[in-house]
Amino acid sequence: MDEAVRLALAKWPNVPSCTGWLRLSRRGDWRVPEGPIRHAGLRAFIGRNYMATPDGRWYFQNGPQQVFVSLDYTPTILHLAATDRLETHTGKPVNTVSGAWFDEEGSLLLQSEHGIALLDDRDLAALCAYLEGDLEDSCAELTLDWAGHRISVGRIRQADVAARFGFVGEPT
Repeated sequence: MDEAVRLALAKWPNVPSCTGWLRLSRRGDWRVPEGPIRHAGLRAFIGRNYMATPDGRWYFQNGPQQVFVSLDYTPTILHLAATDRLETHTGKPVNTVSGAWFDEEGSLLLQSEHGIALLDDRDLAALCAYLEGDLEDSCAELTLDWAGHRISVGRIRQADVAARFGFVGEPT
């Protein structure tokens, strides 16, 4: 959390929270009702101050105010930063992938030290090069060979992801 944010929290501790204004897209874009946030400095500020409450509601601390984030899918989106390196939508490197699942739409979810995350669909074809098994056969066993580790790839229903991984997609 930024130091300026900590100071604002100390100065104004009881500012009401905000909901329904900020979204995280399936590609890791921050969006407001007017459209995507394009200002690099503002995107970085949101990313540095993005966190979750103990009950799994994600927000960014905007000075003294918690701005709760509506999630189009997961609280974290992953991108291929290089052919063999993943990064979160907030710019954090992924050091360990510990789980992998395909949903019924063919989206790939990965578990890492940053929690559950959706892989940006634009990176799916490149990451499929690390999969072993028949993608066309829904009964076939799949394995992700990533960073020297072989990870069994499971199946999960999109409707079950939030409950299984403990986050709230639409905080109120």
